Amino acid sequence: MSSGSSKMNTPAHWPPGISYLSSPSYTLSVPPHILTEIRGSKPSLHTPPCNLVSIRRITAPNHPAAGQYGLFANRTIPPHSHICDYLGEVHCDDRNSDYDLSLLRTRDGTNVGVDANRKGNEARFVNDYRSIQAKPNAIFKEGRTTSGELRISIWSGASKLRKGEEILVSYGKSWWKARHADVSEEATQSRTPE
Repeated sequence: MSSGSSKMNTPAHWPPGISYLSSPSYTLSVPPHILTEIRGSKPSLHTPPCNLVSIRRITAPNHPAAGQYGLFANRTIPPHSHICDYLGEVHCDDRNSDYDLSLLRTRDGTNVGVDANRKGNEARFVNDYRSIQAKPNAIFKEGRTTSGELRISIWSGASKLRKGEEILVSYGKSWWKARHADVSEEATQSRTPE
């Protein structure tokens, strides 16, 4: 299965221990019939590092991700423009990862995800808009590459992105519900006598 992993041409501020990908990495949990449904019959396209964005440390003390990294526009990006694909490990197993996006629910009910926790590209640094601005300025969008491979991508929203602006999406209600449930469970466990 293709890994698309590369140490060359990694963007500035790329974290050690995370493999940089130029194409999706398919895990063994993806059955052949689902792999064909996602990839088609052609090999994955390799995507060069995205020159539209940069990974930057967030220095604003009131930002929810202060001290961590975010994804920022390197230049003005017009409305409704493709920014970059969200690359990671494509899988069909259960994962508990903050970097896991749903790619597809197959006809037979199998959930397919893309997890950029251990392998990914610049898109793994996109933050949620909540507590930063009133609404997202970018969206996740599913689509097929010119070779027919299904991918999730980040696209600019209805307004242009200005140079230096942080790119922000909505992680979705289910992402936040799952995090809230995890926090509630931890709080319950910490109050439970041993």
